Amino acid sequence: MQNFVQLFQRLEQSTQTDDKVGALANYFQEAAAKDKLWAIALLLSQHRPKRSVNVAQLREWAQEYTNVPDWLFEASFQVVGDLTETISLILPNPPRPVQESLSYWIDYIRELADLEEAQRRVQVQAAWAQLNPDERFIFNKLITGGFRMSIAQTIMVKALAKAMGQEESVLAHRLLGDWTPDSTTFEELVLAGQAVNDPSKPYPFFLAYALDEAPESLGDATEWLAEYLWDGIRGQIVVRGGEVFVWSRREELLSDKFPEFQIFKTTLPNGTVIDGEILAFKDGQVLPLQAIEARIGRKNLSKSVLQQAPVVFRAHDLLEWQGEDWRECPLAERRVQLEALVQEYLCGGVLQISAAIPFESWSALEAERARSRELNSIGLMLKRKNSPYGTGRQQGNWWKWKVDPHTVVAVLIYAQSGNAENTNLYTDFTFAVWDGEQLVPFTKTYVGLSDAEYHEINTWIRQNTLERFGPVRSVKPELVFELAFEGIQFSKRHKSGITLRFPRIVRWHRDKAATTADRLESLKQLMC
Repeated sequence: MQNFVQLFQRLEQSTQTDDKVGALANYFQEAAAKDKLWAIALLLSQHRPKRSVNVAQLREWAQEYTNVPDWLFEASFQVVGDLTETISLILPNPPRPVQESLSYWIDYIRELADLEEAQRRVQVQAAWAQLNPDERFIFNKLITGGFRMSIAQTIMVKALAKAMGQEESVLAHRLLGDWTPDSTTFEELVLAGQAVNDPSKPYPFFLAYALDEAPESLGDATEWLAEYLWDGIRGQIVVRGGEVFVWSRREELLSDKFPEFQIFKTTLPNGTVIDGEILAFKDGQVLPLQAIEARIGRKNLSKSVLQQAPVVFRAHDLLEWQGEDWRECPLAERRVQLEALVQEYLCGGVLQISAAIPFESWSALEAERARSRELNSIGLMLKRKNSPYGTGRQQGNWWKWKVDPHTVVAVLIYAQSGNAENTNLYTDFTFAVWDGEQLVPFTKTYVGLSDAEYHEINTWIRQNTLERFGPVRSVKPELVFELAFEGIQFSKRHKSGITLRFPRIVRWHRDKAATTADRLESLKQLMC
């Protein structure tokens, strides 16, 4: 467990990819095989123990264990800002520390779910008596379902390749699929000579970089394919063994969320894998992403939900055909076969092709980009015609050429502490605009400021706090910022009635007063 705690701390403190790869590689070279497997599962969010204790119970048991009065616990919590970390710190040093493995404690935690509450309390307190504060912090996060540390798959693949001497492309494919630490071993997942025989397994997604320069920098326009960029759920359709599997880019198996795609089971040939976008599509129009996001969190999909937001799969690449891997074939060749496939297998209209945009020059394509929002698109995808289908994010062959973002001037009204290693650093900010004579919160973001600006704003926050709510502080409505965002939608969940897509800070307006912030009605007009 101590090795995993040290890994966790190094990852939390690292901002450079190479540092994270090095920390992970060192862990994989030293840890036991079962611990390695669980570390992969935890850090990729592939499989985590189910929550067995809620935070209210945890607090009650900690105060019982320590005899710390309410006022002192609350004061400690206000300083620390995280309940599970507060508990890990107020507990006394373990009288009998033990050196058990990560997998030992994972099994210990999973067994809690089958116990009565009184037995769980005894077992949790017994664990606290054996763990040091850093280990208790991880233990508390795991039993309450609050473990949020995650690592990009590309970083995990690089670390495993470095530590185990395996090919990155092979490892990337092995880590996908519907595996769990209970269904495989580290040797089978990482070290086996052949990839695990899992028919559901998708391919690693190829990702594009944002194009920040003029498209002329890419060279001859005739060497490129252009498609509209849609704000949907990037996914892969995998048809093998008479079954259909629907994967998201986040490596979530979503087959049960999109029953419309079960038609592919009987219409598409086995050995077919298609990359594309899951879109809500009704009356010939692409609907906002919000229309299908509601499906993801539902256990049961009612008939009304399916009717309100029917979906299609808009295909833009062919990765496997008739059981053969086509990723090394040039895009132009993959595209010809994909178009033929979609034309032959209509699939009741659920399968569509992402249409190529005809253009003769970059200036002509600029005009198409300008009209993207009329089609509910967020810009264009540019793909080199002779490019293979790569792994992860690579520069050179695929580019996202988005439309210019919307902007809004808003006021900072709340600040919340960030990750577990920086609970006294406020990095998550809530912003408001004017609705009549009141400031109404409408979005949150933590993206866009430099380290120096974060520290400067934190000093200001501590000097201008109005109220405290655990890790959140309300502040004087004085600081004004310009935010950029990709889209705006109605939302019943927010007091303002709206929600933004991908908000981020682009400018701190030190010279502006709060009265100059935008108004809510101006934002709502963008949805008309």
